[in-house]
Amino acid sequence: MDDDVNAYTRAVDAVRAGADPFAEATALVRRLGPEEMLGLLDGDTPFWPGLDEMGRIYNARPYVHGEVARLGIPGTRFVDGPRGCVAGEGTAFPVSMARGATWDVELEERVGAAIGREVRAQGGNFFGGVCVNLPRHPAWGRIQETYGDDPFHLGELGAALTRGVQRYAMACAKHFALNSMENARFHVDVTIDEATLHEVYLPHFRRVVDEGVAAIMSAYNSVNGEWAGQNRYLLTEVLRDQWGWDGVTVSDFIWGLRDAAASLNAGLDLEEPFRQLRARDLPAQLTAGETSWALAERAGVRLVAAQLRSFADREVEDPAPAVMACEEHRALAREVAARAMVLLQNDPVDGAPVLPLDPGLIRRIAVIGRLAVTPNEGDLGSSWVHAPSHVSPLDGIRAAFPGAEVVLVDQDDPQAAAQAAAEADVALVVAGFDGRDEGEYVGGDTFADPTLLALFPPAPAGAGVPQLGESIMTAGFGGDRDSLRLRPVDVEIIRAVAAANPRTVVSVVAAGAVVCEEWRHDVPALVMMWYAGMEGGHALADVLTGVQNPAGRLPYSIPTSEEHLPSFDKDAHAVTYDRWHGQRLLDRLGAPAAFPHGFGMSYTTFSIVGAGVDRSVDGALAVRAQVRNSGDRDGRHVVQVYGRRTDGRRAGETLLVGFRSVPVAAGETVEITVPVHLGALGAWVPEVRALDTPAADAVVLEVGAHAHDPEAHHLHIVG
Repeated sequence: MDDDVNAYTRAVDAVRAGADPFAEATALVRRLGPEEMLGLLDGDTPFWPGLDEMGRIYNARPYVHGEVARLGIPGTRFVDGPRGCVAGEGTAFPVSMARGATWDVELEERVGAAIGREVRAQGGNFFGGVCVNLPRHPAWGRIQETYGDDPFHLGELGAALTRGVQRYAMACAKHFALNSMENARFHVDVTIDEATLHEVYLPHFRRVVDEGVAAIMSAYNSVNGEWAGQNRYLLTEVLRDQWGWDGVTVSDFIWGLRDAAASLNAGLDLEEPFRQLRARDLPAQLTAGETSWALAERAGVRLVAAQLRSFADREVEDPAPAVMACEEHRALAREVAARAMVLLQNDPVDGAPVLPLDPGLIRRIAVIGRLAVTPNEGDLGSSWVHAPSHVSPLDGIRAAFPGAEVVLVDQDDPQAAAQAAAEADVALVVAGFDGRDEGEYVGGDTFADPTLLALFPPAPAGAGVPQLGESIMTAGFGGDRDSLRLRPVDVEIIRAVAAANPRTVVSVVAAGAVVCEEWRHDVPALVMMWYAGMEGGHALADVLTGVQNPAGRLPYSIPTSEEHLPSFDKDAHAVTYDRWHGQRLLDRLGAPAAFPHGFGMSYTTFSIVGAGVDRSVDGALAVRAQVRNSGDRDGRHVVQVYGRRTDGRRAGETLLVGFRSVPVAAGETVEITVPVHLGALGAWVPEVRALDTPAADAVVLEVGAHAHDPEAHHLHIVG
């Protein structure tokens, strides 16, 4: 075999000049020997050393798959996310759910570009952090990694991140499909009918596919009786045959497939991240005829073609290492965190709303809660970004109120908290969750499961499962939430503080919905802070002081009771997903939300003073709306368009079909257009294996500030 280290570079140049990336990839792959060919289909690092390093620090450097140095083929170089670049010391942005609360696709595209630059600076070319799983239940431990529970909103935000990242690296969307349980993910089988799958759980994946995402990662769970990593229906019939996508499919890590040949036959291109099941079993399975070299070549060509296409289209120069957590990216993280925070309550005390706070008038602030001082950026698993610094809520308050005395009570002591609050002008309680309460789960039981251990290659002599130290891989923290409510001691503290000081603000640190009926009526001001990233403390202070007018809107509804949610058994081995969750389930039950989908308040007053529907010559629909800010503060409003079919099987369901975040200066009125996507109301037609789009005159639109806004404009599309 000849060495030609410039072969790949020449192929990139050819693709950039207009050549077919698959033709160029085929020419490269056919120069490979059998071992090199199989080497394209899994990781380059041997399993046991790789697992040992992973247990010490996850993704400290990119995971390389399919490098062929003699031809210059770089292979995919995987860096995880989604809240930033996991490799190195990157910018920890707010979690995806927080970014979903901005409802701003342009802002999310900027985040994607920043992450893409940092991935490249670390030597990566493949970002595995476009998570668009739909959370059926808010207890899901990794709900923070996705953007919300509406398929249309979820798809638009995922597409925006994809656009930003792919200016610099390949983007990979995950986890395909129906991954919305954490503790059970390695053994649960999800049963679902085809209509529900395509109408509710796949449209957001279709959206990122249409955006041109380079890769799709399969899920761990089983779908209708077959593991997602070797599920032909998902990997081939849906992605390839129905959607016409030509990107690459990759497994989730270590336990992402159960049979090497079956995965290749089903359409899985790459096993990640090490030399594992395919390295152990595929040669013998090829010899036995359980799979074929033609399928191995097909997967290899797809992988090389994706690299060629990305290298031909992306920014050419690698960013310098100094881009990691640089000032520009920190400023963006602060901007996003402030824009994401949702003001849920702001009742008057002594005739005026508690918020915003005036630093010039505040002499003493009580800052209360264990999370006021804890570095708490979210999950401690594969999405953990190792930022070089962190601004806590306490840090942010001290910086924003330089003339005030800031009194901290970070112990679980309601009496001490109440005393500090009674002596302060205002009390801030920071309560919620952290990475030990929710997040990725790989417990010690995982490494004791003989079914999962059977997927490992033989250990070297004298070796066994590495001693990994305390982490999610051994200690078993994280996982699905046991409760949607705050800890009982947090509730005691909130009630004690509110009784001692009427000017009490509660800042909730969480990702999914928090049921707060038992205490929220006791406090005047409530802010959803989220896991707000490395600059979160400054962002919280920006919102509390009015430097940033609250602009976040909930990307889901918050119920008044857990009884208004789907059932959830975090240890289930089998579960059936129906079509009802979130706001649509509340609608079906006739149960009012504590806070409806899309809800959020501002320090100013917005109204939509007029709305109509425009239709372009090609039939595309858009809502034209006038948004008025009648207050005395500049702000940003989110215009939300919900659609409801009047005919067919989905008649009566209300779903999001368009949205736009828009700045409006104090006293001004602006006119905007919001594209309307009636495909979000599509119903599955099995005869043609596709979603139908309803006729425009069979849809009623609601244009408002949130789902079922009593002040919404109701529009009927005519003609």
